[in-house]
Amino acid sequence: MRWRPLALLVILLGAWELYVQLGGADPLILPPPHQIAKAIYTDRSLLWSNFLTTAEEVLLGILVASAAAIVLAIAIHFSRTLRQALYPLMVASQTIPIPLIAPLLVLWLGFGIAPKLMVIALVSFFPIVVTTFAAFAAVDPDLLKLLRTFDAGRRRTFWHVELPSALPGVLTGTKIAVVVAVIGAVFAELAGSSGGLGYLFQQSEAQLLMPRAYAAVVILSLFAVALFALLSLGERLAVPWAHQPRGERT
Repeated sequence: MRWRPLALLVILLGAWELYVQLGGADPLILPPPHQIAKAIYTDRSLLWSNFLTTAEEVLLGILVASAAAIVLAIAIHFSRTLRQALYPLMVASQTIPIPLIAPLLVLWLGFGIAPKLMVIALVSFFPIVVTTFAAFAAVDPDLLKLLRTFDAGRRRTFWHVELPSALPGVLTGTKIAVVVAVIGAVFAELAGSSGGLGYLFQQSEAQLLMPRAYAAVVILSLFAVALFALLSLGERLAVPWAHQPRGERT
């Protein structure tokens, strides 16, 4: 039932509130939920202006990562040589410690949006390229044989069968990517920034304004959930056949 996650969230928030009120934690370090909610309201202008900065970074970073990942997935799908050369490097790219490299990117590219986009792209492109390539590899071989019997060329087969069949995989990878993109944006802002929710969290923590700091975290989480939900809705509208029971697909 859809109400169960909400009910569980209410129970967890109530337990958190009760834990702090009973002295389980210092409210200066772990503010209760009602103080965080109050901070969201009283500091709404500050939170909103910094949210717009982070949202711009995340959305642009996802666009960059998606474009690069889809192009790369198509390239390695068509070329075994590229696949053998690039796939190990793509896997190796995920071993890069982003919190450590983010400050170096800031020193290299400055305090503008460029290092943020690079960090977000680094953490986001791998889920998209892997799921997209896997979706291409999982296309029904009977469909490919059918196209060959009609003398369809490689390009026509790709556009009419492989790409439409791979769309659910592309969207699945993108849904994963939007969640980690928000984390990447925070890493980039903590490394060096003059705005954004990650920057606001850092400043609020240094000033011991913990309700405001936690409010920034809540908004970041809600933003990631909203992006995931929007992509899930878009997936249902764009590829409705992927959500039909297997026996009902035509």
